Amino acid sequence: MIPTLSELRHCFEGAVPSVIATCAPDGTPNVAYLSQVHFVDAEHVALTFQFFNTTRKNILVNPRAVVQVVDPVSAAHYRLQLEYLRTETEGPLFESMKAKLAGIASHTGMSKVFRLQGSDVYRVLDIECVFGESSARDAPRQPLLHGLRACLAELVGCTDLATLFDSALQGLERHCGIRHAMLLVHDAARARLYTVASRGYPQSGVGSEIGIGEGIIGVAARERSPIRIGYAAQEYLYSRVVREGFEKSTAGDALETSIPFPGLADSGSQLAVPVSCGDRLHGVLYVESPQERRFTYEEEDALVVLAGQLSLSIELLAHTAEHHEETAVAAAPPCAVRGAAVAIKHFAADHSVFVDNDYLIKGVAGAIFWKLVRDHADAGRSEFSNRELRLDPTLKLPDITDNLEARLILLQRRLADRCTCIAIEKTGRGRFRLNVGRPLTLTDVPGR
Repeated sequence: MIPTLSELRHCFEGAVPSVIATCAPDGTPNVAYLSQVHFVDAEHVALTFQFFNTTRKNILVNPRAVVQVVDPVSAAHYRLQLEYLRTETEGPLFESMKAKLAGIASHTGMSKVFRLQGSDVYRVLDIECVFGESSARDAPRQPLLHGLRACLAELVGCTDLATLFDSALQGLERHCGIRHAMLLVHDAARARLYTVASRGYPQSGVGSEIGIGEGIIGVAARERSPIRIGYAAQEYLYSRVVREGFEKSTAGDALETSIPFPGLADSGSQLAVPVSCGDRLHGVLYVESPQERRFTYEEEDALVVLAGQLSLSIELLAHTAEHHEETAVAAAPPCAVRGAAVAIKHFAADHSVFVDNDYLIKGVAGAIFWKLVRDHADAGRSEFSNRELRLDPTLKLPDITDNLEARLILLQRRLADRCTCIAIEKTGRGRFRLNVGRPLTLTDVPGR
C-alpha cells in the first residue's frame, strides 16, 4: 500500500540523505545528493537550492525530477515523481529551510559552504515504493496527542495570564517531556519580544529581550511561521553569558540594562512557534533540548496547536482584564515600612529603572513602575487598577492590543527576581496592590 505524502513526513527529517535525479535536454542523466527535502503540504515538497550546479541547470530547462527518500525505521525506499513550479527566496518557507540548513551545515562543519539561495517548490505527481515494505501505518510515533490534549485541558481552566503562561510550560514538561521552554510576548511598539515565563533554566531570564528577526525566535516571529532546527546553528543561537554586575554611573546610557537570555549554553535542538491570532502577533513559544534531533514534525504540529489555543486564551483573558474589572475591595492594611531607604532611580529617556543601582526594568513596564512608586511616595497609595493605568495620559501607553496585563506580569516577576522589599500582588480581575516594605527615595533623571 503506497502511503500519501503526509505519511512520508518522517522520511524528510534528514536521518538518511535523499537523492535527486534530473535530465539534460540531450538526455544525459544526473544524480546528486540533497541537503533537504521539506514537506510543504499534501501535494508539494520543497528542495534546497544552494548552488548553480548541473541539477539546477537541468531543472530550469526540463522541470521534471525524481527524488528518492528513505524511511529511517523500515529502510523502505520511495521515489517521488516531481514537477518544478517556482523558487522562493524569502518568506516563511525560505526562512524555515534556511534555519534547518544552517543547523545541518554547522553540525557537519560546512557553514561556509551551505548557504541557501532559494527554496525550490515542486508538485508531487506520483509516489512509488521501490524497496522494502511501506511502514507508514506501523512506524512508531511518539504519543504526543494525549499529552497535547492534557495541555489544552489545563489551559481552559486558567483565569489570568500569569497562570496561563505557567500552565503552558508546566504542561509541556509534565505531558510532553519538554523540559526547557520559554514564552515571549510581542512588544509591537519596539519591534521586540520579551520573556515573561520560562522553565528548566537556572535563571528565569524574565525581561530578557530579542529583536524581531534575531535568531530562531525572532525569525519565527517575523515570518509568523514555526522554525525547527535539529542541530545547533551558531547564527541562530544567543549569547549565554551571565553578567553579574554593571557599570555604576550617573549617565543612564552608561548603565547595563541587558537581562541575560535564559537559554541552554549547548542547545542541540530548537523549535520556535509564533503565538498569533489573525494578523496579530502575541509572542513566541520556544522550546529546546541538549539532544540533537529531539523535535520532529510531530512536536512541531503539537506546538502549533498549543500556540493557537494560547493565542485565543490570551485574547480572551486580556479583554476580560481590560473591560471587566472587579469592584474594588477594602484596602488591606499597609505593609510595615522599616529599615534603610531603597534608592529608586528612573531615567526618562527610555524609562529604565534601577533599584539600589541594580537594573530592574525599562520601557513601558519601567514607566508603569515609576508611576506606581511615585503615587505611593506622594499619596500613600497601594491599590491600583489596570483601567486607570490605561487611561493615564502621562504613561502614553500603546494601543490596547499591546497587552498591559502581560507587562504587569513582567514587572511582577522582575520584582520577585530582583527586589525583596517591593512586590506587586494581584487582588482581583484588573486590580493589583503595590506592597512596599522599606522607605523609598526617588530620583528622576530627565531625558535628553
